[in-house]
Amino acid sequence: MRPLRQLVVLVELSARSIDQRIGASLVVIAGVAGVVAVLLSVLAISGTLMKSIQGAGDPARALVLSQGASSEGSSALSREAVRLIQSAPGLRTVDGNAAVSAEALFIVPVRDLETNARTQIVIRGATMQTTAFRWEIKIVEGRAPRSGTQELLVGSSVSGKYRSLKVGDSLTIRGAKWPIVGRFNAANSARESELFGDAETLLSTHQRNGYNAVYVQLAEASAFTTFRDSLTVNPALSVSVMREQEYYRIQSEPIAKAWHFVAYIASSIMALGAMFGAANTMYSSIAARSKEIATLRAIGFGGSAVVGSVLIEVTLLAIVGALLGTFVVWLAFDGSILSTKLGAGRVIAQPSLDPMLVLLGIAWACGIGLLSGLFPAVRAARVPVAVALRDL
Repeated sequence: MRPLRQLVVLVELSARSIDQRIGASLVVIAGVAGVVAVLLSVLAISGTLMKSIQGAGDPARALVLSQGASSEGSSALSREAVRLIQSAPGLRTVDGNAAVSAEALFIVPVRDLETNARTQIVIRGATMQTTAFRWEIKIVEGRAPRSGTQELLVGSSVSGKYRSLKVGDSLTIRGAKWPIVGRFNAANSARESELFGDAETLLSTHQRNGYNAVYVQLAEASAFTTFRDSLTVNPALSVSVMREQEYYRIQSEPIAKAWHFVAYIASSIMALGAMFGAANTMYSSIAARSKEIATLRAIGFGGSAVVGSVLIEVTLLAIVGALLGTFVVWLAFDGSILSTKLGAGRVIAQPSLDPMLVLLGIAWACGIGLLSGLFPAVRAARVPVAVALRDL
């Protein structure tokens, strides 16, 4: 009988007797399911956060911060600096004016509707109409705030999650009521976790006279170098200039590294435990089938077929565990909301499973199955037939 045919026969025999080893098989499935669930859940959360943060970037948009500032919150730009930035070359114009939005960030305390926990969110004051400057922002309820008024536009991620942030509500800022006049979507980006208002009105309310950052729309993406160089060589300015996408990539890197570290370290530790459990299960399974294996080898079945059948069995069990773990994560994420601190504010998003993550989970499961089944399989194949039959 050819080796491939021998392997098929052994796999069929193993499948027919699986009900006799159901308890041991469930141990393998449960162990692998736990590993995959932890891996996928942490990586999915990390991926969702990265997409939300980086999704706010536009290749034709640039960001100007004060020199040495690592984020908008630590940056400070004067009104004179804003005027110089507005006159730089390479900018797109709207109705004859440079597409520039000088922006200031303000932190306001809010309370969670469900837990009443106190947290902070960001109000972004902008000098240019938000919906005109940022293509990704679409008003889905109400209207945009009017210039020079104490009106706010709220992102969909925070509207309804915190008190006083629904359209028609009013948020108290420095003792004054600021009505929420509209709600917006922003392509599932981090902008949806903010509120927008008129920069000058907010600056006056907080008795400030400067901005945190200046966003600009370039005439085209290739104009970035011209725009950047004109500012960095200007002795009257001390600023750093970067594409908006690059800025958000830099901001998201520490979060990504931390979550990935947790995912792979925790999963690796759990994988070791699952491998030992699966290996012990396969040793027991082979011991219970020693008479069957010895008889088959005595009538001509090769050791490679035995090894292959054991590896296929444990790998299939591991794949079932991977699918179970994936299903558990999917159930856990269904309707859940992720909230994490970013800078002075928060990013709120709904985690989801990416198909590539599911494939990664299955690959990990296969690796666990193959490694845990290898030694029991080789041991079963290397036992001399005479010894195996004598021990029956």
